[in-house]
Amino acid sequence: MSLELITPPAEEPLSLADLKAHLRVAHSEEDALILSFARAARHAIEARYGLAVILQEWRWRLDRAPLGAIVLPRSPLVAVNSVSLVARDGSAEPVDPALYEVETGRRGRLFLHGAVPWAGRALGALQIDFSAGAPDAAAAPPEIKTAIALIVAHFFENREAGAVERIFSTTRHLESLLGAYREPRL
Repeated sequence: MSLELITPPAEEPLSLADLKAHLRVAHSEEDALILSFARAARHAIEARYGLAVILQEWRWRLDRAPLGAIVLPRSPLVAVNSVSLVARDGSAEPVDPALYEVETGRRGRLFLHGAVPWAGRALGALQIDFSAGAPDAAAAPPEIKTAIALIVAHFFENREAGAVERIFSTTRHLESLLGAYREPRL
């Protein structure tokens, strides 16, 4: 199973001006650093909570089609762009959209109707290309924007090498903002 980002977001959830206002920074000497912290914060939140904050396209390869619904690994799901079977030579044969059903939204799912033929490949035989995330920064959830700003502020203020007691961990503030995005595990 592998997950690959095909098209990254066209913008970040917070502009440089928003971040600088939050940090109370008036100069431009550290603009690149602030933006790198913002990208890192977004990446960390997306990875931890299985999110796509701003619209992005992904390719997910599974070894075989599981029985039942397939929960896609990034949300909110906007669309499944294609489902394909990958042959040994790497060529992808599209599956007819009439043979699967898609549920978009917070917990996007895909259900394949009937048996999927074996593609002759043991690893990465089922390929799902999908889009997930808010359409633009204005539509990104405000609690995620606030969490990103808090993480950026933390890294901006704490740049030195961390001792064991200074390693960043998710604070209660961040958990209260992002807890609704945590998927329950059974």
